[in-house]
Amino acid sequence: MVRRHPITQDYRLVPAAAAVWTTAVAGLFLSWQAAVLTGLAAGAVGFAAWRRAWWTRTCAIALLISGPVAAAWVGGNVLRAESHPLRLAAGEGRSTTLTVELSTRPRGIRAAGFGGHQAGVDHVVITATANGAQLVLLAPADRWRDLLPGQKVTVKGTLAPPRGGDLASALLRVRGPPIDPQPPPVWQSWADDLRDGLRQASAVLDDEEAGLLPALVVGDTEQMVPRIVDEFRTAGLAHLLAVSGANLAIVCGAVYLLLRRLGPRQAAVAAMVALVGFVVLAGPEPSVLRAAVMGAVALMALVLGRERSAVPSLATAVLVLVLVDPALGGDPGFALSVVATAALVLVAPKWARALKQRGVPNGVAEAIVVPTAASLATAPVVAGLSGQVSLVSVVANLVAGPVVAPATVLGVVAAVVAPFWSGAAELIVHVAGPAVTWLIQVGRQAATVPGAAVSWPDGWVGAIALTAVVAVVVLLLRLKKTRTVVVAVLVGGFVVLVPLKVVAPVWPPDGWKVISCDVGQGDAVVLATDDADRAVLVDTGPDPGAMDRCLKTLGIKRIPLVVLTHLHADHVGGLEAVLTGRAVGAVAVGPLKEPAWAWREVNAQAPRARRAGGGTEGGRTVRLAWTGVGGDGTAAADGRPGHEHDGERLLARAQGTHESWPGAAHR
Repeated sequence: MVRRHPITQDYRLVPAAAAVWTTAVAGLFLSWQAAVLTGLAAGAVGFAAWRRAWWTRTCAIALLISGPVAAAWVGGNVLRAESHPLRLAAGEGRSTTLTVELSTRPRGIRAAGFGGHQAGVDHVVITATANGAQLVLLAPADRWRDLLPGQKVTVKGTLAPPRGGDLASALLRVRGPPIDPQPPPVWQSWADDLRDGLRQASAVLDDEEAGLLPALVVGDTEQMVPRIVDEFRTAGLAHLLAVSGANLAIVCGAVYLLLRRLGPRQAAVAAMVALVGFVVLAGPEPSVLRAAVMGAVALMALVLGRERSAVPSLATAVLVLVLVDPALGGDPGFALSVVATAALVLVAPKWARALKQRGVPNGVAEAIVVPTAASLATAPVVAGLSGQVSLVSVVANLVAGPVVAPATVLGVVAAVVAPFWSGAAELIVHVAGPAVTWLIQVGRQAATVPGAAVSWPDGWVGAIALTAVVAVVVLLLRLKKTRTVVVAVLVGGFVVLVPLKVVAPVWPPDGWKVISCDVGQGDAVVLATDDADRAVLVDTGPDPGAMDRCLKTLGIKRIPLVVLTHLHADHVGGLEAVLTGRAVGAVAVGPLKEPAWAWREVNAQAPRARRAGGGTEGGRTVRLAWTGVGGDGTAAADGRPGHEHDGERLLARAQGTHESWPGAAHR
């Protein structure tokens, strides 16, 4: 038997790629001066490495050149964005009328619906350019959701400072519909027709499956049921809902495996055709093109078998993409694509060879290692974004992996066929239905596992911390002396913590929406808002102590609205505790003012809200005439039968007092 020598990877361009990426991050999140200093420092290291022969000549020269180039290019772009007249106007909150060219498709901002059902999309976020500057548009969904990249429109709105972390000079809050929209490019219209066809054909499935299939194929999540999104996030399957380099590589790799018997060249061509088809179908936006580049890099290793060229190709892709669009340096999707692709080209082949040496068949070994490697590698980035670590991610991806490719391929075929033959497209969607249902069930069952996801610090701190933890664990597992101890600790922790999670679950649960406080006789219901320390309170119970303990446990410090459904003691007795040490905006009661003593007490206590909150919320008593908010759920405040949707409107109005930020649409 011929023994294959391990393939030596070529890492000469990695320092240059890392320098360019780091320079972009410094510029986007700090300042243009930080970008210049970072790039010049990288160039200085490259110069020293070249003079003292620390590394190979190619590696040192690449770093020496790329560092100053990144410093000049990234620093210049950040400075241009920070000093653009629109940035200055945004700081003053000016109103303006601009002619903009859209760069991305509108992305809806969706609130979680009640009972896990989908809620309406009121606004969309669009990236655009105007007068040499990048803008983020926050626009009404009804008139803007059908626009396409490449269209030029005139827009009126109010400027505001951007959220940071990108090259946007301003946020534009749009008023009214687009004015004089120009026709989009032909290829954008064609791709939009294909996506609409897929969406319409998917309607033959149940709501959950109909929303998931377009998300799986083209990243279109507008029809997704929020419950599925939450379950996929907990199960570690959220990457399936976006067009990513890892997803493209997995799908194209599956196409290659299916057609491998036709010959390597024919299979490679088919895989590349699948890649191009995805780009056309999803729309040639920057995020999709980025994913295509990363997917093509992975194909070099997994499809063409040229593993030595994978690392320099990936490094070149990072260099080119970040220099062309420095904003990618701060894009979480870009980080996910790079990390997942690196895992596929560096880790997956080694693991696959190890499994094959132990007798695992070819296709099975690759089907196991590809999702496993991608899930483990992207875990730190996902933890930084979501603030949680999925402990079932690897298993969920292994179980879901076999049906991802068939469902996606069938979805692509349905999208292509739909504009010409809707009946055939619906039949193809029916065939894909069981695979989509399987994915939903995998996500649901994985999310219900006790301790399926654990809380973790979010942001950069969380990502770096989990990276360090994973690196230490992997290092200890590689050492024979510590391997047994590490395995014992991991297994012991799992055996102890999971039952503890079941017997004594953490309260309040993560992501809570409605909490009923234990106040004995009476009611006290807390309704969550977008901020963790802010909530709407319906009734206050009879006991100030119980009410205060509940709000402190939930971490509630700001209450924009206290709703007293009626003035019985078991519903208003805890009002004094609510108003003590918290910022309260208003106390709302129904039109009935009985009993009289309670009405006097409420009016006497409400002005304390301003003093308790330090003036951050105005204290006042508001008389409301609404229906369907009866404390016992059977009658309204005015005695008429209640309507279940009125409580939702009340919560929506209370949440509307907090200005929402469109950053969620970019995650």
